[in-house]
Amino acid sequence: MPRRARVIKRNIPPDAKYNNTTIARLINKIMMHGKKSTAERVIYDALQIIEQRESKDPVSILEQAVKNATPLLEVKPRRVGGATYQVPVEVKADRSFSLALRWLVTSARARAGKSMAEKLSAELSDASKRQGATIKKRDDTHRMAEANRAFAHYRW
Repeated sequence: MPRRARVIKRNIPPDAKYNNTTIARLINKIMMHGKKSTAERVIYDALQIIEQRESKDPVSILEQAVKNATPLLEVKPRRVGGATYQVPVEVKADRSFSLALRWLVTSARARAGKSMAEKLSAELSDASKRQGATIKKRDDTHRMAEANRAFAHYRW
């Protein structure tokens, strides 16, 4: 990341099936070793499983899961006079969205289950109901930020 120049954000085109940029970002987050078609298959299978189980629109469930997993606060380390303080800061919108997707994918990968599509569908439906490991991660992050509110004056 450059110190002075601004980072140019790439515009990610929407996915082919649902024409949704959130799904396209999730596909890119799931993808390993450049195998995009495999990642697309996993996502579309997971959305199909959600549609069968919940009998609702799977894209709305995905959007709700991402919204529920999005953090508002986080802590950043700040060195002041030889001591390191965990300073609570507000999370920017693009970073909070990326964190939510990352937490959803890592929680789904850590789940016990048969296929990645099943694990991802279970994690998405749990997150849309405010349950599961992703929501716990977000709550832990918020709790840590609340616990360190005393150091908020070190914010830069």
